[in-house]
Amino acid sequence: MSWYARPSWQLVRQVSADAFVVVWAVVWWLVARFVDQVVSALAGPAREAAATATQLQESFRGAAQTAGQVPGVGGDLRSPFDAAAEQLGGLAGTARGQAVLIEQLGDLTGVLVFVLPVAILVALWLPRRLRFAARSRAARRFVDSPADLDLFALRAMATMPLDQLAKISDDPVAAWRAGDRQVIASLAETALRREGLPPLRVTRS
Repeated sequence: MSWYARPSWQLVRQVSADAFVVVWAVVWWLVARFVDQVVSALAGPAREAAATATQLQESFRGAAQTAGQVPGVGGDLRSPFDAAAEQLGGLAGTARGQAVLIEQLGDLTGVLVFVLPVAILVALWLPRRLRFAARSRAARRFVDSPADLDLFALRAMATMPLDQLAKISDDPVAAWRAGDRQVIASLAETALRREGLPPLRVTRS
């Protein structure tokens, strides 16, 4: 099985298409990383808010402990500080949750930005490459003796313009019927070349 045609314009097109797919994937990977970083940067303020709320919570907890040490009224004095510390803890948790969601959104957006355009291009490019490889493999599997060249000779006579057939033989049909192996081999080789398939090495019996 061959993934590329013999040296020809078809080979140039194949190599160019493959290179374009690689460049396309790299470009969209860079774009996806940029989008991920931009979206994830939006989580910065939320994380800063969470850090600030946590610091304030610790301060209020310290104040509550200090107030609680006042004899007789310590319990009443620390209650407002405890309530404030609890509210700040909830605020910090909410801010951290928002930051996580924003970062997850950035990751998902980056993946989609990369996958969608690359998948569309690959869906257009890959079937053609696989079809060519399948034709190449089939050609090598079918032709394992000189007699099998008739298949490709017939294909050449059915698809080639008459002026090109005339360059091979004045009467290619008669030559094929007469079993002219030289003409048949030339026709088969021409059919393979038109398909971009590599020349076949036929094992003579």
